[in-house]
Amino acid sequence: MLNKPRGVLTTMSDPHGRPTVADLVASVREPALFPVGRLDRDTSGLLFFTTDGELGHKLSHPKYELFKTYEVKVQGKFTAQALKRLEQGIELEDGMTAPAKVHYANGVLILQIREGRNRQVRRMCEAVGFPVVKLHRSRLGSLELGDLQLGKWRHLSDSEILDLTMSLKAAPEVQG
Repeated sequence: MLNKPRGVLTTMSDPHGRPTVADLVASVREPALFPVGRLDRDTSGLLFFTTDGELGHKLSHPKYELFKTYEVKVQGKFTAQALKRLEQGIELEDGMTAPAKVHYANGVLILQIREGRNRQVRRMCEAVGFPVVKLHRSRLGSLELGDLQLGKWRHLSDSEILDLTMSLKAAPEVQG
């Protein structure tokens, strides 16, 4: 698990020489290590890595409905109407989003979603009239960043791995 800083690309290599997450986890020395999902360059927070392709697929596949929790600072102060729209789902150019769980306090929106579309949180907030100023993912399923310093990584404990895999096994099967 890495606490990705802003300005770092979620890729293991960049032909333009920009900073990547591979630079931050270089000491792991696992040739098949890859990030699961993406955080855009301007987003900080929890990024999960694995060498297990099947686990990586399950963690990122929508059918497993793994919650991702974001702390969002926006321009302006969120309104009750905007929060309600997020809770009901937002129509974006690529379709309707699933309903989000939201909480707003002290100028920070806590947003939980089960999807992972490209720049989804930013697009959802913009659609309700509140462009994102700062975006940070604090949680992925049962994994929580806690006090992990920005730019640092750590191995997961056996109990964290078990909790994560058990939550995936409990996911509903999709028919069709």
